[in-house]
Amino acid sequence: MGVKTLNFIIMKTKIKLFAVLFIGLAVAFTSCNKQQDDTTPATDNTTSYSKDDALAENVYNNVSNIANEAYDYASHGYMKSTEGWIYLGDCATVTLDTTVSPRVLTIDFGEENCLCNDLKYRRGKIIVTFTGRYRHPGTVITITFEDYYVNDNNVDGTKVITNMGLNDDGNLYYNISVTGVIHLSLDRGTLSWNSTRVREWIEGADTRKLRDDVYLITGSATGIRANGKTWETEIINPLRKELSCRFIVSGTVEITPEGLSTRVLDYGDGDCDNIATVVIDGVTYTIFLH
Repeated sequence: MGVKTLNFIIMKTKIKLFAVLFIGLAVAFTSCNKQQDDTTPATDNTTSYSKDDALAENVYNNVSNIANEAYDYASHGYMKSTEGWIYLGDCATVTLDTTVSPRVLTIDFGEENCLCNDLKYRRGKIIVTFTGRYRHPGTVITITFEDYYVNDNNVDGTKVITNMGLNDDGNLYYNISVTGVIHLSLDRGTLSWNSTRVREWIEGADTRKLRDDVYLITGSATGIRANGKTWETEIINPLRKELSCRFIVSGTVEITPEGLSTRVLDYGDGDCDNIATVVIDGVTYTIFLH
């Protein structure tokens, strides 16, 4: 056997040994990774569930405030100038029908987007039926929608508000239920949101001004994202809604997404801004409310 032939055989043997060693290492590495995947949860840093919940909270919370403002305008003639409005704008047409029972309040923003005083674009109608005045115990208010859009998100569903009278602190409070669906803009799918709330009127009930009204909100909710994943929420510190501000100014919510750890959405310490934080597994993320 010549030297060249011997070198060739040795080279082939080395290549085979290297291939076997490489395959063995690959199998071991894959097996190790698989074992880690089975025991270690994936990194969870998504704030999407918190943003979706905050969006739904804001949309369905504000329709009540819009209805209150529209009713005061239609029935009492307050805030005839749009400069005094918090939510409505020049584009809104408010109609109050007191000839039917229950009474009907229609807020029509028109067929094209219009910029309202809270800096949101709206179109379509909010339709409110009510059995009595907002301040009267026993009154039931039902809110529905007709081609209603907020910032090009199509809002649908039903909101029912029941005046429960005075609580132990002497404040009016309301039981609220929402069965809602938001069709997200740009064909991003739907966002379903069902909630039960207690809304306590803690400031401003003794005046006719809306800007001094303050509510504390408690309760729970469930949601389904556009990808079909679900989440549950529980308000652990009451949400403070000041009608003079476009956003919830304080309060915390526990949000538990399907298959992920519970995170805490914190609306802040009372400042009127669009900044909130989300704490996930001890890490704090900043989000911006819309």
